Amino acid sequence: MPSLKDVADLAGVGVGTVSRVINNHPNVRNETREKVNAAIKQLNYIPNEVARNFKMQKSTMVALLLPSVWHPFFSELAYYIEDELDREGYKLMLCNSGGRPDKELYYLDMLNQNKVAGIIGITYNDIEDSVSTDIPIISIDRHFGKKITCVTSDNYNGGRIAVRELVNAGTKKAAYLATYSDVYSEVELRKKGFIDEAEAQGIEYIIYEELDAVFNDEKYFENFFKIKEHQDVDGVFANTDLLAAKYIDKAKQYGLRTPEDVKVIGYDGIQDNKLFHPILSTIRQPVEEMARMSVQLLLKKIEGETLEQQIYRLPVMYREGETT
Repeated sequence: MPSLKDVADLAGVGVGTVSRVINNHPNVRNETREKVNAAIKQLNYIPNEVARNFKMQKSTMVALLLPSVWHPFFSELAYYIEDELDREGYKLMLCNSGGRPDKELYYLDMLNQNKVAGIIGITYNDIEDSVSTDIPIISIDRHFGKKITCVTSDNYNGGRIAVRELVNAGTKKAAYLATYSDVYSEVELRKKGFIDEAEAQGIEYIIYEELDAVFNDEKYFENFFKIKEHQDVDGVFANTDLLAAKYIDKAKQYGLRTPEDVKVIGYDGIQDNKLFHPILSTIRQPVEEMARMSVQLLLKKIEGETLEQQIYRLPVMYREGETT
């Protein structure tokens, strides 16, 4: 007896698309619908009405758990996630935690009780024991021990690219500026890439980072500019664009010009408005691709498909601005 997957393979589409055609979902192109219906007819596929009726009662709500909707990277990500969900006939429930673990736990408990179709989550808190795999979930940047699929950018290569570009711009001594969380995430690979490339290039470097939970702009940079090792730093790679922008602003108070005295590169690529100056040189994450991939992987999980990988790393690119 042919299966749903047999129909999908013959039509050259995903299992989720076949399911949407069978359930008369409006967001399916006519050309695709015709191919699926032709495959159904050719295989003489008969849908399981019991399973079909059960699936039609399932929620079409997907939750997005974010640390902060104010952060430009997260808001851009949310935009594309909502757009991709809408294309597929799903709705978005935004859960803005403010980075608070207690609020994240509250949302997870609520989502488990209300049985949303799935969750796309970004968290840098130690809440792993409360993350259930009963509901399909995709994590962005963060690794969990429960085999939850992770979508991220190539943070390690991003760190290496940043150092190479700083050296190409004339840097002789580089500094890595960062904040970090208590739990491991792919973001940590930005530092590893920075260190490996600095050593490969044979340049001096320093690492300056502070726990995100106790981060304070004024104290962070006051302490940084005080340390002796900083005095001859002429290149900075900050692990986010916001941190890079804050460094540039604080450096002015110490008589340092960017890029004349210090070259600066950020990470994210959130500054896309040319009205802001200086335009930051940055490692650009493929935000739209990460968002749409997260949705498509989640929908496959919702349909019961087994994903080929546990971690999906997407390539980054260097975007030159006015700070190198």
